[in-house]
Amino acid sequence: MHNVFRPSRTLAGAGIEGSTDKKSGMKIPKSILIDPDRNETYGVFAVMVSVFAFAYSSNFGQILILAYYAVWLPLLFVDYRRFSRNLSGAWLPLLFAAYVCFSVFWSQAAGISARAGVQYFSHILCAYIAARTISVRTLVVGVLIGTFVVLLYSLKVGAYALDTIDGTVNFVGAFGSKNQVGLFSSLGIFFCLVFLVFYRRNWLSFIWTAPIILLSVYMLAIAHSATSVASLPVVLGIVALLTMSKVLSRRYRRVLFVVGAGALVAGVAAALNLGLLDAVLGIFGKDSTLTGRTYLWEQGWAAAMERPWLGYGYAAYWLQGFADPERLWAEFYISTRTGFHFHNTYVETLVELGFVGVTMLALIILRSFYGHVSKVVFGHWNADSVVLAGAIGLMLIRSFFEVEMLGPYFMASFIVYYGLFTLKPVPAARRLRAPMPVEEQKPAGRRMTAAV
Repeated sequence: MHNVFRPSRTLAGAGIEGSTDKKSGMKIPKSILIDPDRNETYGVFAVMVSVFAFAYSSNFGQILILAYYAVWLPLLFVDYRRFSRNLSGAWLPLLFAAYVCFSVFWSQAAGISARAGVQYFSHILCAYIAARTISVRTLVVGVLIGTFVVLLYSLKVGAYALDTIDGTVNFVGAFGSKNQVGLFSSLGIFFCLVFLVFYRRNWLSFIWTAPIILLSVYMLAIAHSATSVASLPVVLGIVALLTMSKVLSRRYRRVLFVVGAGALVAGVAAALNLGLLDAVLGIFGKDSTLTGRTYLWEQGWAAAMERPWLGYGYAAYWLQGFADPERLWAEFYISTRTGFHFHNTYVETLVELGFVGVTMLALIILRSFYGHVSKVVFGHWNADSVVLAGAIGLMLIRSFFEVEMLGPYFMASFIVYYGLFTLKPVPAARRLRAPMPVEEQKPAGRRMTAAV
């Protein structure tokens, strides 16, 4: 009697649970890092680090950006095959990232465009890795914890600032911007509500989310960010409609979608024609100029028409020494002469990347949003798609008043790209069995049996 081992074909990264150390026989499980069903602890930590880096990288410098890269990029080497399969859904973001990097050839500041383009590409890559390795529930929990830490730190700083345009004093925290306080506050409220509705596992969820939502509501109230206050109810309404559609058949979901889209278009047209828009803006203390935003949009359009197709180059417009940026900084009392934009994602993109760039970015945002809405309406109802449709919808609304999609290390762009990459399911890894010893023996009075 002797032992026979059947040869086994093993493929690196083909779904085996872990790698084996030849000397000790110890298994190192890959699942705790890259399996969405088993890596919740690491995934929550990675998202929490990312949220803090997005919020305060300008405060703490490169150390937070390096930490952001450190939690995502090494996962490529854990199982590279997981990230190289089924790339058909990533062609548009990759094309846009390549276009951003190639803008160095016509940029008026080639060095700045080259550096910023590489940063933007790496940011998209991190969002892609996250989409392939963590579940939506893990993303939600990580954002909640990260947002709580971010808001606590801003509350500790406790800074207020005078808005020179409308004369109001607003809470800006450690951000230096009331709109960023409003963004993270609205994210805290939104993700708390969707977590309790879709992802809670027991009554303890109500206890640990209570401080987060209370702090988020308080911070949103003292920030006086009209964009955040106005966009949050709209997004919650979209999520409520998509949630209620679960009880309807697929046929009636389509009817609801058509009727709802028609009602939205009719409502916007009525608001513009009947003067309702001014009344709504008055509720939030705004006038028809949106505190100077419409003037900025006009200036951005005029600048874009000088280079309409390709733009000035990525991140190459707001530079010291150029006449138009210097004039706008002076008009809006920006003494630092840095960190300003046109307060509209599409105007900003048009100026920097031209009609070609703004078309690609708009397609990315719309594809990400409509992709998840259509999965709920025209496909099988799915809570993850409802949550992502709401989160991306929030960023879509904000894109008309803020610039949070065009630059790297922004929460908005991370969520939109994560949502876009999750439209394609994570490719299922083929699990192979490890070699097992099989005894071969010759029973008395019988022929020898073959190894199984």
